[in-house]
Amino acid sequence: MTPSLRWQLPDRTITIGPRPLVMGILNVTPDSFSDGGLYFDPEAAIARGLQLVAEGADILDIGGESTRPGATPVPMDEELRRVLPVVTALARQIPVPISIDTMKPEVARRCLEVGATIINDVTGLRDPEMVKVAVHTRAAVIVMHMQGTPQTMQIQPHYTDVVRDIHAYFQERRQTLLEAGIAPEALAFDPGIGFGKTLEHNLQLLARLEQVTPPGHPVVLGVSRKGLLGQITGRSRTERLAASLAVACFAAARGQAHILRVHDVAATRDAALLLEAIDRYR
Repeated sequence: MTPSLRWQLPDRTITIGPRPLVMGILNVTPDSFSDGGLYFDPEAAIARGLQLVAEGADILDIGGESTRPGATPVPMDEELRRVLPVVTALARQIPVPISIDTMKPEVARRCLEVGATIINDVTGLRDPEMVKVAVHTRAAVIVMHMQGTPQTMQIQPHYTDVVRDIHAYFQERRQTLLEAGIAPEALAFDPGIGFGKTLEHNLQLLARLEQVTPPGHPVVLGVSRKGLLGQITGRSRTERLAASLAVACFAAARGQAHILRVHDVAATRDAALLLEAIDRYR
């Protein structure tokens, strides 16, 4: 199970372990791969956020731009229009931290001003302006790996050795971000399952997660309802809960996933609680 780790946010320190934390996904978009359009209306999004917290989400991850393969980029003003009212309203009503899932520094900055405390950036903070936002606000950050862009990432992704290549990428990002002034306690890493990877790449990463991410930092794992699950099981997006839980439990039981980013919060929390209860008797 998960060893105890500390993750430093601007307003609190989160202790992770032995149970992995559950990060609830809230997509305020018309085109996300699984739930696009369901919570595009701000009132629906706010209600969904409250529901996810009531179901046991430890963190709420809010995004206003789809990063599914081939997704169309969203202008900054439109992304702000989508997420800012939702972040503002939920930050006043929920006790759990809010993460803003964005590639745009100005979107991150504006959301941090109204109550978000985590930046979840699929580009791994490669934009120097995003690094400046993180340093200035002391936000916690999730550094994800993605080969290419959402528009290109699934066009023949290639690695010399996917585990070694992504490990080297994270080592470089960690060093760069530390030198820029981000505290090591604020860093978490996400291998980016499905972001510029074939099925074989994804399975190699899941089998060897401990060799991918820097030790001593929380690992965020997002496999909920993703395409690789459908490739193996033949199930549609709405039928992938069992497969999502299987992968989450596999990684969490081995102590290799500390934060599970999921659509199905209640079921994932139940699974995490069972893992924790059993682990007490080892």
